[in-house]
Amino acid sequence: MESLSEIFRIGKGPSSSHTMGPQRAAVIFAGRHPEAARFEVTLYGSLAATGKGHMTDKAIIDVLKKVAPVEIVWEPEVFLPYHPNGMLFRSFGSDAKPTDEWTVYSVGGGALSEGKAEGDYFTTTSVYDLHTLKDIQAWCEHHGRGYWEYVKQCEDDDFWDYLREVWYTMQAAVERGLDSEGALPGPLNLARKAATYYVKARGYKPSLQSRGMVYSYALAVSEENASGGTIVTAPTCGACGVVPAVLYHLAKGHDFSETKVLHALATAGLFGNIVKYNASISGAEVGCQGEVGVACAMASAASCQLFGGSPSQIEYAAEMGLEHHLGMTCDPVCGLVQIPCIERNAFAACRALDAQLYASFSDGQHRVSFDRVVEVMKQTGHDIPSLYKETSAGGLAKEYEM
Repeated sequence: MESLSEIFRIGKGPSSSHTMGPQRAAVIFAGRHPEAARFEVTLYGSLAATGKGHMTDKAIIDVLKKVAPVEIVWEPEVFLPYHPNGMLFRSFGSDAKPTDEWTVYSVGGGALSEGKAEGDYFTTTSVYDLHTLKDIQAWCEHHGRGYWEYVKQCEDDDFWDYLREVWYTMQAAVERGLDSEGALPGPLNLARKAATYYVKARGYKPSLQSRGMVYSYALAVSEENASGGTIVTAPTCGACGVVPAVLYHLAKGHDFSETKVLHALATAGLFGNIVKYNASISGAEVGCQGEVGVACAMASAASCQLFGGSPSQIEYAAEMGLEHHLGMTCDPVCGLVQIPCIERNAFAACRALDAQLYASFSDGQHRVSFDRVVEVMKQTGHDIPSLYKETSAGGLAKEYEM
């Protein structure tokens, strides 16, 4: 498995796979062809189906137009074999003849792949020798250590400085979101709600106030993402509000130290990384269960660790966080990361805290393992029809009337 820095990417929303990934690919292709007279980029499948709502074309054009004019070709009905988010970059010389072409895929969380078993430009060095939760949990129990300590053993020393930057970015996104009002970009004219939820939550008695605050924190980050603000993929842009909301809430409400939060964040990343390696975190590939569902599992594990959970209790919390999102579709209205994405972040953050509490009441023993749920999520995602996987062709997106 790759470094957790590949799970926690700092960048601008609204979509890691539809905005961050294509923009990164455009930067690479522009760097290869500074002499090009013209570019043509064909977007396939999910990228084409929801690309305008996710500003895929803008992300690519903003990069390539600095070199030469760009034409975007949309092919929403054509799905390339490796992944639903396919792109074909072409460069042309002054004689109008093609000089190069490059097929690349945005595979989720801002990551890219050429779809090659060998010689893939984006293949990175493996950082983690163990890649199932069963094996990692056994390591923890054998050595009397926590999940974050396995991360510490595998990552470079400078990883913790990067993780600290991730945490600062998450906090800043919460606070900017709470301080922002007005409508989100796009044709839905959806009003920001985080500031209102925060103010209302402060007026309730403590038992309700806590839940309202979590809502407001998740809304704040998700609304920042929808506005193209700077956020952290955890594991994606579309699910970026869950982990920050839970950790921000617990850090402020329970006075957990920064060190404790960073350890919890490392554990969250480890669980997300296991899903990314063994299944997928791409909504276009497995639906929203791979985005919000995985984010919920990550937040569940992190919060359970903060409250002193054992490795088995932490695993149980994460298992529930993912299990109870199985089958969740990805059907964004107008291709925007707004409806139902923003509300899903708020509910998943609270569900993560429920999973943590439920697991803490238990001894950590249960029948269905986290690894098994990851396997089922992958199969479920492949069984879900493509119209429910980030194409805006079914579900809420199809029935919604402007």
